[in-house]
Amino acid sequence: MSNETRKPQNQTESALAKDREPDAIYQGNRIVARVLDPEVDTEASEIRFSEVYESDELMLPEECEFQKYRILIQRIAYASKVNKQEMHKGRILKGVSADLLGYREQ
Repeated sequence: MSNETRKPQNQTESALAKDREPDAIYQGNRIVARVLDPEVDTEASEIRFSEVYESDELMLPEECEFQKYRILIQRIAYASKVNKQEMHKGRILKGVSADLLGYREQ
């Protein structure tokens, strides 16, 4: 493992994530949230998102999947609920950190 922090490369990693949307979090093969600005830190076994939105159906603290990873959300800096007319609807979580549990089965 390297100690670099990097952003996923959409073409390469979304190909590995097979038929999954690159900005979506899944639970039980259903999209339960969308993310902005994911940063994977393999050295810390962590992934960080500046924002997780449309997350009303995201069950915390349940395991979920993002791209090729199995993750568990551990920390949320700020949570809010927004007006349904806004661009990002539903519950919004900011400053989110999740543990990388491993790779999802494909």
